[in-house]
Amino acid sequence: MKHLVLAACIGAFSLTSAGVAMAQEPAKKAAPAKKAPAHKAAPKKKATVAAKEVPAVPAGEKWQCELGHSLYISGNMLRDEVIAVNWEGKEYRLPRQSTVTGADRYFDARSGMDLVVIPSKAMLFNKNAGQRLADECQTADMLAGGSAPTQAGALRAPVATPLLVAPPSAPATAEAGQPATAQK
Repeated sequence: MKHLVLAACIGAFSLTSAGVAMAQEPAKKAAPAKKAPAHKAAPKKKATVAAKEVPAVPAGEKWQCELGHSLYISGNMLRDEVIAVNWEGKEYRLPRQSTVTGADRYFDARSGMDLVVIPSKAMLFNKNAGQRLADECQTADMLAGGSAPTQAGALRAPVATPLLVAPPSAPATAEAGQPATAQK
């Protein structure tokens, strides 16, 4: 009886180990077949990554911002409804938004990029991240004293006339303590 139990155990063990060995063989054969397409796909990924690393060539007018940043704006801000803004190698197409303040605003909800242009400067925001990306952005003409090339640029007061200075043509007073208009 001991021999019979021993033979049954050996038989069961041999069937179990043979089944495990057969189950492992197809997996070993399938693994090299899967690796071969992975090698072919890897060069495509490298080419895609290399294409993404190349920044877009900036086109348009350069706006120099504080902290060494710069952005490029292409399109006519006086008439175009959509302008292209190149910021840090990426190009964004921003449609014009209407405002009640007189500032020119270009905003794209998908990317979150928001460009606000007032006569003296431009500011770039990322509404999705909730941060200001660039401030005090000006063109070369604006740095020389001109106004922004936008619809809001016409609202700027002349720089030559300070707002709180008395006109130089007022006559001097003849008597001390009396204004010049009382001498008539």
